[in-house]
Amino acid sequence: MPKAYVYTRHGGPEAEALTELDRPSPGPGEILIAVRAAGVNPVDWKLRKGFRRPGESDRPFPRVFGSEAAGVVAETGPGVTGFAVGDEVFGSTASGGYAEFALLTADVTVHKPAALSYTDAATLPVAAATAYDGIRQLDLPGGTTLLITGAGGGVGSAAVQIARAFGLRVVGVASEGKREFVESLGAVHVPYGPSGPGLVERVRAAVPDGIDGVYDLVGGPVLAEAAELLKDRSKLVTVGSPLETVAELGGAQVQRARTAAVLEAVADLAVRGELKPYVTRTFPLEQAGRALRAVEDGHTLGKIVIEVAA
Repeated sequence: MPKAYVYTRHGGPEAEALTELDRPSPGPGEILIAVRAAGVNPVDWKLRKGFRRPGESDRPFPRVFGSEAAGVVAETGPGVTGFAVGDEVFGSTASGGYAEFALLTADVTVHKPAALSYTDAATLPVAAATAYDGIRQLDLPGGTTLLITGAGGGVGSAAVQIARAFGLRVVGVASEGKREFVESLGAVHVPYGPSGPGLVERVRAAVPDGIDGVYDLVGGPVLAEAAELLKDRSKLVTVGSPLETVAELGGAQVQRARTAAVLEAVADLAVRGELKPYVTRTFPLEQAGRALRAVEDGHTLGKIVIEVAA
């Protein structure tokens, strides 16, 4: 039977297990793939702890971890067109991706370009697509300056690169240990830090001509401080804070498109070399728990991916 990494109840890491499950059968609008790589994201451990996406129905346990995967089409469900057995694809999972076989949602699945590895492709549906959606939502004109908080993580590093590809000047807020990485992406680095001047003062010292937009990936006090830098609060978006919090500051949450068109756009940027996934660590499926711990610890540089042997 195929292997999968699951959580058996809501809770901490003790609720996780590598197990064997029946091979899934694709329903209407679904594609079954033999997984070659699955991206690891903070939402994965948050779902284990009990977080539920808006509008998401409750699913029985055990639940397979993962929201994005790349692999080879093994079977297509009723009503699915444009995909055939053997096609190399990547997309958003319907019910988890840390597994040897996974179901993808056909509407949010695209063919993998030959120039893109499975490992890199598996990073695009969540981190890169979220970054892309936020940049498009801000709709800043070329030449203006965007501040990105959490610039050293998976979404942040993608957002810096996509913003640069759109002609924006980028200021990346990240820990001092990620300075070299953030600067290598083409951003002006501004550190967090409890000592010395606050974030507002540090940003103003780094870019005296001001900030035109903020893409927040951290939330909390960082979001509130970053908002002070804007004259137009409609140019403030977040994935790090609840709607009520950012609305009080005059901003909005990032509206996720979750379409094949967005996946094709970020894949095109990756193929052209304008978006590098920056996969810094990979783990085999048998070590999925270690991969998840690395992300749950909160200090990840770039992206972590689980690779599944053919």
